[in-house]
Amino acid sequence: MICALLLAASLLALEKNGIEFKVEGGPETIDHARSVFLAVTAAYPRDVKVVLPDFRDRVRGFSLAEDFAEPASTTKDGRTIETVNWKLVPEPYAEEYKIAPFLVKASPRLLSSRADDGSLSFVAGPIKFASPVPREPVTGGMEADPKKDLPPLSLKLVGFIVSALAAAGLAVFALLFGLRYVARRVKEHRMSPIERAWAELDRLLKKGLPGRGRYKDFYVELTMVVRRYVQRKYGIRAPHMTTEEFLRECGSTEGRAGDTAALSKFLESADMVKFAGVEATPEMADDATDSARRYLKGDSGEVAK
Repeated sequence: MICALLLAASLLALEKNGIEFKVEGGPETIDHARSVFLAVTAAYPRDVKVVLPDFRDRVRGFSLAEDFAEPASTTKDGRTIETVNWKLVPEPYAEEYKIAPFLVKASPRLLSSRADDGSLSFVAGPIKFASPVPREPVTGGMEADPKKDLPPLSLKLVGFIVSALAAAGLAVFALLFGLRYVARRVKEHRMSPIERAWAELDRLLKKGLPGRGRYKDFYVELTMVVRRYVQRKYGIRAPHMTTEEFLRECGSTEGRAGDTAALSKFLESADMVKFAGVEATPEMADDATDSARRYLKGDSGEVAK
């Protein structure tokens, strides 16, 4: 910006009431690729106070106006010199580029030493900039007629194609998996309580949790199979109750949840593994599975699967 101001032209210079005011900067002809830099300077006597104008609401054809002030200085004869630098960013193809007339505010420091109204302010401007020279219209045909050739085969292109195909395959797989899951859920929702219990038990056993040492997870899911069955068949919100609350609810109405004695034994033995820290074994897991089957079979009157 300093280099630009060294080459700047004088855009406005006037002297009034002992106040010297000038605006320097450039370029005078707008170039959309360059900002306009201005230096606004006022020199005034010691008994006068001047406030330099704010161009933000006075510019036309510029999208940005920002300023920064330089420290004020004093000459040997006591005159004060103030300078504010402005940066203006031209808008493309604006109708005009200018700074509208603006007010330079000035007043005496002692009202008795100047005019009766106490004001030395004056209006300056406008400052106009020349619009860019229009470009000559383009005539004739295209200088080049490029052909649309396929890109050469490369490792990068092959990698991109393979990645795209892999992503598409994963998306199709995820879609099919989601559709299969939804279809299974809809099918299970239409089953009777005992059919759904057999399906959930079969799905649990296929996970092979005891074989991986995840006995606690196995017992939690196994008891939930039985609890959900009781909830669907008898309307007892079994999954949300403790074992004690669940058994009490089952026994509150005679015959409401089938063989409550067998159910109580199954749930209490499962709680020993889930909450009491009892180390389970494969044999215990098999016995728990058999107990769940016996309860479901005895309650429903169907043959266990």
